[in-house]
Amino acid sequence: MSPVPLQNILFLDIETVPQYSCYDELPQDWKKLWDLKSVYLLRNKEIETSVTIYERAGIYAEFGKIICISCGFLQGHGNEKKLSIKSFHGDDEKLILFQFCEMLNRWGNGNSKYLCAHNGKEFDFPFLCRRLVINELPIPELLKLSGKKPWEVNHLDTLDLWKFGDYKNYTSLNLLACTLNIPTPKDDIDGSMVWSTYWNDKDLERIVTYCQKDVLTVAQVYLKMHGESLISAGNIEIK
Repeated sequence: MSPVPLQNILFLDIETVPQYSCYDELPQDWKKLWDLKSVYLLRNKEIETSVTIYERAGIYAEFGKIICISCGFLQGHGNEKKLSIKSFHGDDEKLILFQFCEMLNRWGNGNSKYLCAHNGKEFDFPFLCRRLVINELPIPELLKLSGKKPWEVNHLDTLDLWKFGDYKNYTSLNLLACTLNIPTPKDDIDGSMVWSTYWNDKDLERIVTYCQKDVLTVAQVYLKMHGESLISAGNIEIK
């Protein structure tokens, strides 16, 4: 059984892309900064360059931006659990962040509310905070770490749960879902395709759907790891 009331958990996932469609679009100063950054990223310097790996820039808050934040809220108990999913998405990152924070501040205005994501402690939560600072928006209380003791930070992470204290191990959400016999969220695009789907295909809705599937999978993984029944297909609501 979950140690946290399920209705007190907000499951989330973010999708990010490079701020520019390609390396050539970068302002000159930013090209130099990316060139310096990419020195540490190049695995095969014979075939890779700072230009060819620019599509990976989206995973760094300094070079990327958020295009979608999807959130899941659980209601009900047992086999009657329902998951409502709401997404904030678009080309205007500041508006996305503002709307998400408005919702988070309303929802989090109570005791013992938690955020849960897969690898959220290493990626989603810090990325959100960094982009909020860059966009000159206040960080919601639920995302803040400063001044809090570790046990006062209400962040849950399904990757952390699966590690069981083994900090050398990384397990993707897709692999973990398959391992736990949960339907995989990667039945269309995957993370490596988000950049081209956004910048080349101009298909943001496809990315939103992908993000929502990840939120559902994070929730299902969390439930499975705590011996809770999974959410049935008919009990998923997209708002």
